[in-house]
Amino acid sequence: MTFAAMMTPQIVQTGPDAQEIEAIVRRALDEDLGAGDVTTDSIVPADAVSRGQFLAKAAGVVAGWEVVAATFAALDPRVVVRPAAADGEAVEAGSVIGTVAGPVRALLSGERVALNFLQRLSGIATTTRAFVRAVEGTRAVILDTRKTAPGLRRLDRLAVRLGGGTNHRLGLFDMALIKENHIAVAGGIAAAVRRVRAALTAAVDRAGDPDGAGSQGGAGRRVLIEVEVRTLAELREALDLVPDRILLDNMSPAEMGDAVRIAAGRVPLEASGGVRLETAAEIARTGVDYISVGALTHSVKALDISLELAGPPVPGKTPQR
Repeated sequence: MTFAAMMTPQIVQTGPDAQEIEAIVRRALDEDLGAGDVTTDSIVPADAVSRGQFLAKAAGVVAGWEVVAATFAALDPRVVVRPAAADGEAVEAGSVIGTVAGPVRALLSGERVALNFLQRLSGIATTTRAFVRAVEGTRAVILDTRKTAPGLRRLDRLAVRLGGGTNHRLGLFDMALIKENHIAVAGGIAAAVRRVRAALTAAVDRAGDPDGAGSQGGAGRRVLIEVEVRTLAELREALDLVPDRILLDNMSPAEMGDAVRIAAGRVPLEASGGVRLETAAEIARTGVDYISVGALTHSVKALDISLELAGPPVPGKTPQR
């Protein structure tokens, strides 16, 4: 992808479309089913139908119904999934959060894949909601990171939003984040920022810029530039360059407080590095604008959800809820 293709309106929060979900689901089903479900196909008559319910075995926030429906639909379009708790809704332990009805072979063969998606995404939404609540009453916005499961980033990001969080950049293409190693290669913060700005401006010039605003202006065309700093001295240097955001890497809350006072609102500040639920409130009280949390997606605790079928299956028409 060229720099010109990166001219997007800041950070765009988009979820996966139906085609992407279908591709993700197909990969997961191919991995699990292979040549077929030998157990189910041996035991269950081809015309057997039944219904079941999704049971939340722990309190949390539900996310992932579109993927669940796509999973069963890929196996048999007659399967009907009906959420009882919408995406983003908090549920209590022991509550029925949805139902499913259709051919039993599809229900059993798709059960694990559907639950894997539902449990993972609900786990992300649940953890995100906890962080969002921890910083309530402050200005801090909870952000996700690129520490997502490979191939599932758009799903993970969707779950973060359903939990009340906000997405950071989707990938390396939609925001310039100048990190420690970039700075080392460039020979300093100023040199790194200068090179990024020059490259972005050149890309706009090559693509044509009807607004004449280049990489630093133009409605819906500017790529954000963020600079990572580790010390207050680096912060001062970065502030003089006026990037769009400055990332405070692994600073203590006391250092973050000093950083907020030094920045004095000139550039938004993002706290990052080892943020835990237990420390989120203290970090937020320093006055930073953003807190990025890798734990939302890199070490997901799946929400415990089960799928329980009702009674023995019967031949015939798909039962209704």
